[in-house]
Amino acid sequence: MPPNKPGGALPIYLQISEMLIRDIAAGRLLDGSRLPPEREMAKSLDTSVGTLRKALSELENRGLLERRQGSGNYIRSKTTPEGIYALFRLELVGGGGLPTATVLDVTRMDKPADLPAFGASIAAHRIRRMRFLGGKPAAVEEIWLDASYADRLAPDDLLHSLYMYYRETLDLWITGYEDQVGVAPCPDWAPDAFGQRPGAPCGLVERQSRARDGSIAEVSRNWFDSNVARYVARMR
Repeated sequence: MPPNKPGGALPIYLQISEMLIRDIAAGRLLDGSRLPPEREMAKSLDTSVGTLRKALSELENRGLLERRQGSGNYIRSKTTPEGIYALFRLELVGGGGLPTATVLDVTRMDKPADLPAFGASIAAHRIRRMRFLGGKPAAVEEIWLDASYADRLAPDDLLHSLYMYYRETLDLWITGYEDQVGVAPCPDWAPDAFGQRPGAPCGLVERQSRARDGSIAEVSRNWFDSNVARYVARMR
């Protein structure tokens, strides 16, 4: 189990459950695996036993955990589980890793000419964030959300899953996407903490995300450090 307490905007118990879900999806926790005793596990995660049990109950409710009285907690998963970050395809090189983010900048502006056509407005909200996996700087991303969905965005609301924020705040449901993966120079706005110099080669994921009506609501570019992260898509 990771030694560090997860960080981010989600409640702690959801951070723990999402971390475990990503470990299950990555094959780090296999069907039938017995988890460590709860007190030991809570100590390793720097959290309370009560918070851990709430996270484990979340897994049990999803059918991913079997709790055996007097024996312990066992993983139950024969398919790829779907969590809050199911559409976030970056994982640590060794698998898993809880995604968190730091917002670098949020600006409303006219759409640049180099973006693909999307949305109904001539303007978009440009969101720049640095992404972490298990606390390690893994990627920098630039997201363009069509301005027709919101007049303004508050940076403090954009720390966790953007797709969750879109659903809960903007009533925007992302129901599909297309990713293109390649290599591109690290952007000049990437912070030093990212660990890659501007111009250095990075993995690049370019995404177009579709709303329920089939229109493209958002486009994004995600530069990732291939020493830290991999793009992973799996089907079981």
